[in-house]
Amino acid sequence: MKLWLAAAALAAASSFAQAAGTAITVYQDPNCGCCTGWVEHMRESGFDVTAIKTADMASIKQKLGVPSQLGSCHTGVVDATGQIIEGHVPANAVNKLLADSSVKGVSAPGMPLNAPGMGELDGNLVTVDFNGKPFSRD
Repeated sequence: MKLWLAAAALAAASSFAQAAGTAITVYQDPNCGCCTGWVEHMRESGFDVTAIKTADMASIKQKLGVPSQLGSCHTGVVDATGQIIEGHVPANAVNKLLADSSVKGVSAPGMPLNAPGMGELDGNLVTVDFNGKPFSRD
């Protein structure tokens, strides 16, 4: 049991260390409360998040190349790499994205109830890359 706890603590520390200082700019609708919940999740996970409220989300998504079928309520951009985070993607999946610069973006399409900012992660949230292929399960 102690070994399992130590492994879990090490994994959490490793994820936090990877996120530490990573700047993300998030574009969100000014009337959306769940977006604010996701921003808080990311900050609690060690990311440096700048939230920009805008009513023109459609043109931002188009400019950034978010596939329309993968759209959600907010869009994040990793400042250093330009990688895209669409919707309620968990911090663990964002860390995985950061570790693979060949992945342009990841999405939690729509408004999944088992995602950060919407509800509790339950191990069944599947995020996808911008090709629509499964990327992570949280």
